[in-house]
Amino acid sequence: MKKFSYEARDQATNKIVKSIIQADSERLAAQLLVKQGFVPLSIKERGGDNEGFLAKFTGRITTKDKVVFTRQLATLLGAGLPLSQSLHTVMEQTENKRLQATVQEVAASVEGGRSLSDSFKKYPDIFSEVFLSLVAAGELSGTLDDSLQRVAAQQEKDAQTMSKIRGALTYPIIVILVIIGVIIFMMLTVVPQVEKLYNDLDKDLPFLTQIMVSAASFAATYWWVIIIALGFGIYFLRQYLRTESGVTFKDNFKIKVPVFGKMFQKLYMARFARTGQTLLSTGVSMLDMLKVTGRAVNNTIIEKAVLRSADKVQGGKALSVALEAEPVILTLVPQMIKIGEQSGKIDDMMGKVAQVYEDELDEEIRTISTAIEPILMVVLAVVAGGMVGAILLPIYGLVNNVNV
Repeated sequence: MKKFSYEARDQATNKIVKSIIQADSERLAAQLLVKQGFVPLSIKERGGDNEGFLAKFTGRITTKDKVVFTRQLATLLGAGLPLSQSLHTVMEQTENKRLQATVQEVAASVEGGRSLSDSFKKYPDIFSEVFLSLVAAGELSGTLDDSLQRVAAQQEKDAQTMSKIRGALTYPIIVILVIIGVIIFMMLTVVPQVEKLYNDLDKDLPFLTQIMVSAASFAATYWWVIIIALGFGIYFLRQYLRTESGVTFKDNFKIKVPVFGKMFQKLYMARFARTGQTLLSTGVSMLDMLKVTGRAVNNTIIEKAVLRSADKVQGGKALSVALEAEPVILTLVPQMIKIGEQSGKIDDMMGKVAQVYEDELDEEIRTISTAIEPILMVVLAVVAGGMVGAILLPIYGLVNNVNV
């Protein structure tokens, strides 16, 4: 289908509307607009997608942007507005230029006869598989506005959890960078002066100071080698982490690393349970729910465990029994799902599991944030003390020798 930019008058509101529509020809585009209650004023075929291509690089679509868009669309649909009109209204209220262009394309696709979920599928980098599954389920059940409200709530919960984790890691990262900066500054400015002083007095450097002087001399002489080595190291590490074995290593490391491993496991369990609750409550089948949530967790180790459980469920086993056999699934998950299976409220139980792990995760983040500050202060003191010992003590020793 071709894309046409049009300007038309809305017969219901008498307003001038500018947008995009998909059709096989200009005449068919005009017929579609008339059927939708518009009076076409001008219709022009679009030449290419340069604008959309550039838009990908001119604005990042944040979770907040997507949540606002989803909630606005749900509200308009719940008020009884037609889907096409709702999309155009939301598009006009959207501030993010890239998202605005995307919604315009989605509206054109819907007006061309496609379903909303199929139209969203063309933008997998913006709309997740969970989002698409919930929209498709809402279209089938006739509860699209409710499904959109649920997906917005899901996005908000996930964003809040990730924001708390990033917040807990921000302070230690800043302190570590400061420590590295202080070490580099001392080694490139102060240490060479100490070496010059010892050379002028024809004295041998102490062992610790000699190590620092050698390191500083190497860094000053071969700084370009260090930069190239770091660049190649970062490049090859990133390439490796994109391979299947690299992704598996990274995901396995996350759930087994000391201190943070349990925290990541609870994050993944909360995400699995919250996504499962949302999908089941909108009418998505158990097997489809497991396949979608496995990918939504964003950890291949957990995903494989969930998919193995899905195979067992397809073979006739209860979900709680299938999950119990997976060591990476925390025990509370199958226990609560078993209660849900007995009561016929699996989605409610999964919601309660998610709430438990979200609360525990919040508490752990607060605990780690509180404990990590004094630990970092001790590390900073040890590093500073080592630098002082390697630089100032030899100078005091020289002064005492001169006085003698």
